[in-house]
Amino acid sequence: MNEPLAGLEDVVVTSSAITFIDGDKGILRYRGYDVNELAEKSNYEEVAYLLIFGRLPTAPEFAAFTKELRSYRPVSADFSKLIASLPSTLDPMAWLRTAVSALEAYNQDSTDLSASANLHRTLRLTAQLATITAAIDRIRKGKPAVSPDLTLDHAANFLYMLTGQKPDALSHRAMDIALILQADHELNASTFAGRVTVSTLSDMYSAVTTAVGTLKGPLHGGANQRVMEMLDKIGSVDKVEPFVKQQLAEKKKVMGFGHRVYTNVDPRAAILKHMARELSEKVGPSKWYEMSELMEGMMLREKKLNPNLDFYSATVYRYLAIDVDLFPMIFATSRVVGWCTHFMEQYANNRLIRPLTHYTGPQWLKYDAIDRRKVMPAPVSQ
Repeated sequence: MNEPLAGLEDVVVTSSAITFIDGDKGILRYRGYDVNELAEKSNYEEVAYLLIFGRLPTAPEFAAFTKELRSYRPVSADFSKLIASLPSTLDPMAWLRTAVSALEAYNQDSTDLSASANLHRTLRLTAQLATITAAIDRIRKGKPAVSPDLTLDHAANFLYMLTGQKPDALSHRAMDIALILQADHELNASTFAGRVTVSTLSDMYSAVTTAVGTLKGPLHGGANQRVMEMLDKIGSVDKVEPFVKQQLAEKKKVMGFGHRVYTNVDPRAAILKHMARELSEKVGPSKWYEMSELMEGMMLREKKLNPNLDFYSATVYRYLAIDVDLFPMIFATSRVVGWCTHFMEQYANNRLIRPLTHYTGPQWLKYDAIDRRKVMPAPVSQ
């Protein structure tokens, strides 16, 4: 057997009609629609409809969809007590993972895997992850959770639940765009992990729990958190250049640059860069955008690496006054609709996902009685 590519790189494992990526050309399309046009003209709720149903809605369809989606936002008092009972020192993503798993207990029949049942779960999860994320953030700060406002769209309501105040137009639009850009991204690690769970015919709550656990890692959903921590560590524009030079000299990673799929510009990063510039001009201070832009130029010049989604999403969230350790949870709040759409696609044409491995260990060892065995060094992971 030929030795496989590490990390399944360039290995096609399924067919999908949801998201198209051309990494060489910097193209990302949801259901055939370019993400640049969706970010400019659409909103998260409409993109959610597009991902779920495969087409853009008519006005009556959109009105009915948003009404139903928003109706799922509130969580029960018992569930609120449960998540509030968890230790306030818990990592936010671990908190969210526990909360998603617990949601199954409040679903009347999680064993019904029909398309209609999973559609309702998709709407419920998409609506409630925003409610849960905002509640967790407020609970850990000793503040009461803010009930959702069903008159606000998804992005505006999310910011409202975080802060207790309705957002201004720029903040609202910035959050809407960030959610759109993170709604799906083909077979990323969390989506793939969730599809593996679904392929066993487990329920959707288990699959989303799997996906949240995968997203928790710093090489996936935690990457934009690490970007902002890096910028905080640098602290000022004049320290960017020496920091980058030292990182490169020591062959250390500069967070937020390069992508497994995009060899060219990540189109999501370009959109968020524009939004970060707008926020820097109207919200301030400008240093976070200036630091990011300077670092981008250096990395392109020195390493031919472009920024990815995580790089400028970190700056956008900083201008929205969102705590750094909440960044991965916002990723989950956005990506959940993409996850669930992939899971429904998996259910509709399922086959157990069971890849092979390339074995590199010893062969044909002989069993010795325990009193005849020699002390050997502990095996080393390969």
